[in-house]
Amino acid sequence: MKQQVIVVGGGASGLTAAIVAARSGASVAIMEHTSKPGKKLLSTGNGKCNITNLEQFDGAYRSSNPEFIKRARKNVTVDETLQFFRDLGIVLTDRNGYVYPYAGQASAVLDALLTELDDLGIQLITDCQVTGIKPDLTVMTSIGKRKADAVILSAGSMAAPKTGSDGSGYDLAKALGHRIIPPLPALVQLRCREKWYKQAAGVRTEAAITLKLDGKVIASDRGELQFTDYGISGIPVFQVSRFAVKGLKEGKQTIIDLDLFPAMDYKETRDLLMERKSRFGQRPAKEFLNGVINQKLIPILLQEAGINTGNTNQITQAQIKMLTGALKGLSTVVTASNSYEQAQVCSGGIDTREMDPDTMESKLVKGLYLAGEIVDVDGICGGYNLQWAWTSGILAGRHAGRGNG
Repeated sequence: MKQQVIVVGGGASGLTAAIVAARSGASVAIMEHTSKPGKKLLSTGNGKCNITNLEQFDGAYRSSNPEFIKRARKNVTVDETLQFFRDLGIVLTDRNGYVYPYAGQASAVLDALLTELDDLGIQLITDCQVTGIKPDLTVMTSIGKRKADAVILSAGSMAAPKTGSDGSGYDLAKALGHRIIPPLPALVQLRCREKWYKQAAGVRTEAAITLKLDGKVIASDRGELQFTDYGISGIPVFQVSRFAVKGLKEGKQTIIDLDLFPAMDYKETRDLLMERKSRFGQRPAKEFLNGVINQKLIPILLQEAGINTGNTNQITQAQIKMLTGALKGLSTVVTASNSYEQAQVCSGGIDTREMDPDTMESKLVKGLYLAGEIVDVDGICGGYNLQWAWTSGILAGRHAGRGNG
């Protein structure tokens, strides 16, 4: 008699888990509550699907239990992930360590996964709401109940609910006794207090950013910063956002310093400004930064330095110092993040201390496996969240399919 496996959730980790379980000899059914599986996968990598990243390091994955991720990652390597996709017929391309399908389409990856489901005889049941999972692994659904030998819960987080991630999986896990670390938006835009953002909206510029909670440096990153009419966006903001959101939740003062001139250090920047004062002394002070920084940012920086009238040669040493400080560390107070609708992933989820990192099996319910975003693991931008989906899906599918825990 074949091992009967039910996968709850047809996202990246669920589809992977189903395929690996079926390859392990199990009879597999996926229960997906939307009309189409893999909706979120289609939006990854701006529709191009950044499958993984060849540069794997501990800091790329965040969790309240970092040792869990280290252990899990040892069980499924990036090379094994790449082979998994080659076996599906996907030709891969490496762009400076960022791995994409050569076709440049996330839809090609989803199509390959769905084709493999068909080839393996996996049952895909859509528009099926799972309402409960009993400790004996009876799955209660909107179309009836079904008993399994193993259940893989891969129902996603609360991020991007339009793609099907509505947080319902947390309740299923909680009902079985699992602790849920409160989910919060991650990889998300940040809203800020200053009124000058409406002036800066639309600007994209290279910047280094530093996040401080109650004055303590927590995280930093560098890349293309995007100004919006309400605050800041762009990959460096996404990379530190999970810590900012957590700080806000804890009531901490949340400040980000924006280094808008990261190519030079403080002294080099100050020397550059002194030289410009000497060379262009007769020019209007309002033109002092022309050719240095995006023009939309110039009046904001001059105001920060108290420079508002006269020619460049009237700018004082104190104002040069303040202007250097504004260029190298323009402080902005973070007041909120955008919602789950705009977040790419969530921090928090099922506490990994209640899971086996070698198998993804629950320590509380034998035969229950947990995979993907529903677990308290979130990655930085660059293919790491998908790598977690593949890693956890492969492990859960392998062990659920064999029925050996």
